[in-house]
Amino acid sequence: MKKEFKMSQSRFDELEKELNYLKTTRSDEVAEMIKVARGFGDLSENSEYDEAKNEQGKLYSRIGELENILLHAVIIEEGDMPAGQVTIGATVTVTAVKAGMSRSFKIVGSQEADAMHGIISEDSPFGKALMNRKEGETVIVNAPAGEIEYRIDKIERS
Repeated sequence: MKKEFKMSQSRFDELEKELNYLKTTRSDEVAEMIKVARGFGDLSENSEYDEAKNEQGKLYSRIGELENILLHAVIIEEGDMPAGQVTIGATVTVTAVKAGMSRSFKIVGSQEADAMHGIISEDSPFGKALMNRKEGETVIVNAPAGEIEYRIDKIERS
């Protein structure tokens, strides 16, 4: 089974825009870098050429990655999600039961996650533990520091 990449329409559009930029503008820039570096002489001792070829490899790798993501993208319409349940697009306020500390997280597809800003993937251990749960339920998350119990206080939709 192929991996699906769940994301919002806006994230899909961003990735499409990046792919288009890489295939056109950036590709031309890298080709020019290689052309200029070839002019510096012996390719076996030409660090500019090696660097340009490495940049070309990174470019092709990212293009391939983006093409795969877009090919297997599944657009999630947040309005279609059931109310009162943790799903992609929900903002969930949880309390760590022992510590008594509350925090909110937005649940997104793997291509949109940004843990430093409280945006977590449904594929992460924390996201998996929360998915399809309801307010008032408790979940156990296996964290590097051990198991942590959280209570789901609130589920909101933007």
